[in-house]
Amino acid sequence: MKTFKYILLSFLAIGFMACENETLDDLRDIRGNNEEPVVLDPFTAGSLDVSNYVSIGNSLTAGFSDNALYRVSQENSTPAILAQQFATLANGGSFSQPLMDDNIGGLLFGGTQILPPRFYFYADQVSDEESCPYPDPDNSGPSVLGVNPEDPSSTPLVPTTDIVSNPTGPFNNLGVPGAKSFHLLAPGYGDPAGVIPQTANPYFVRMASSPGTTVLADAVAQQPSFISLWIGNNDVLGYALSGGDGTDPITPLAGAPGVGFEATYQAIVGTIVGNVPGVQGILANIPNVTAIPHFTAVPFNALDPCNPQIAPQIPVLNAQLYEPLDNVFTAFGEPDRINPLSSTEANPVLINDEDATDRTAEITAALTPVLGPETAAAFGAIFGKARQATNSDLLVLTASSAIGSTVATAPPPVNVRGISFPLEDNWVLLPSEQMEIEDAITGFNTVIETVASANGFALLDANALLDQLALIGIQTSGLVLTSDLVTGGAFSLDGVHPNSRGYALIANEMLKAIDLAYGSNFEASGNLVDVSTYNTNYSPFLQ
Repeated sequence: MKTFKYILLSFLAIGFMACENETLDDLRDIRGNNEEPVVLDPFTAGSLDVSNYVSIGNSLTAGFSDNALYRVSQENSTPAILAQQFATLANGGSFSQPLMDDNIGGLLFGGTQILPPRFYFYADQVSDEESCPYPDPDNSGPSVLGVNPEDPSSTPLVPTTDIVSNPTGPFNNLGVPGAKSFHLLAPGYGDPAGVIPQTANPYFVRMASSPGTTVLADAVAQQPSFISLWIGNNDVLGYALSGGDGTDPITPLAGAPGVGFEATYQAIVGTIVGNVPGVQGILANIPNVTAIPHFTAVPFNALDPCNPQIAPQIPVLNAQLYEPLDNVFTAFGEPDRINPLSSTEANPVLINDEDATDRTAEITAALTPVLGPETAAAFGAIFGKARQATNSDLLVLTASSAIGSTVATAPPPVNVRGISFPLEDNWVLLPSEQMEIEDAITGFNTVIETVASANGFALLDANALLDQLALIGIQTSGLVLTSDLVTGGAFSLDGVHPNSRGYALIANEMLKAIDLAYGSNFEASGNLVDVSTYNTNYSPFLQ
């Protein structure tokens, strides 16, 4: 069976992007005809000193987008946008970034590719079967994998940036994609010798002042007058992206600096404040990562009978698998754990739930008279903790390519992921795992807010911002931005990181927070950036 494509609703983006400019012009016309001219206050910087601005953080600080770091994404990073406003209006100075060599993204190490290039959007075929709600019944719809595998003329992007040849610092933007809180304190995090054993970060290798330095040391060495710090996302995001399977655990709240988040975060800010007299700054808290499109784009009921890859199999699957399993679970008081597939409605995918009651023995015993002891035992082992997904489960974006793929270690016909074989833990965030993430974010954000208040720093409530994007959208610059993948206008194609327009939105929210803390008036003087002038995506020919 062919695998499902990576983005299920991308076909909507074609019309969205085509009409966006026209809609914006209409909105501007309406505003111009019906609104009285607004008299703005003259700009004042208040007590703000941005003469030497240094940003510290992870991929969200670096400008990472479309699953890669590339030049134009860096140029439109939130810190770069802030620095431009600082230089134009306040006393901001130059702002240096470790720019990539191209707009392809990805990295080489001594000529060998170690990180992939960016995603880009293409649409090869889209279904015209309007009566079918499933957007890709022939499995040939849009993709963002960087190359169209069905088009021989499609050329993949090839990275050209090699970490062996690095730009010259120091750099004002010290955003390191992949960094967790404790990585900012880690000596050798920028040592080229640690790239292959993965004790170092190749992005920090490009900007580190020396192999043994730390991110924090390089920031303090510049004696910034103003800093932005956005760190901690990866301390929970890694766990979420891995479906909570335990391979990338959440950083504990308690523990010594370099181990626990609280002490680590306090050490980071304490080191800055203790070594840079009079430093000002803005801290950003941790957004609800489960609200990003990476966890909301793939529906729990992705098995649609309109899909000809699924429809013919429904009677056989019901007779040989779903109905026998339903009978077993019902007999033991779980009638809704697995139900037969519908031929008229979208069906939930089959998942493995580590929290479910293990029915291996019951399934084996019930099916032995019909299938024989060996096959029944195999069924019991495979489906002992299986259930159908519900709307309380979150499927990771990459599950869209896993659903329908075959499992080499399972015997046919019970070897098709999500259909006749339960999706493994790494593809699904269970409610219990979501609660772990929520608890961690709550704890982390309490630490960040306490530290911001204690040091008189501004605070960006990124958590509230993302919740608003996800729940009702945000009106700005004549647009309505949401967290929908592709069509929402704020997130890039990886479903995790903002696009340039999203980073501009965040920059405006930071400027508003800075106004409150330092008496500046970027907002009241009309000096927020026009979010509509920033791109949502970039052509593959932009190299």
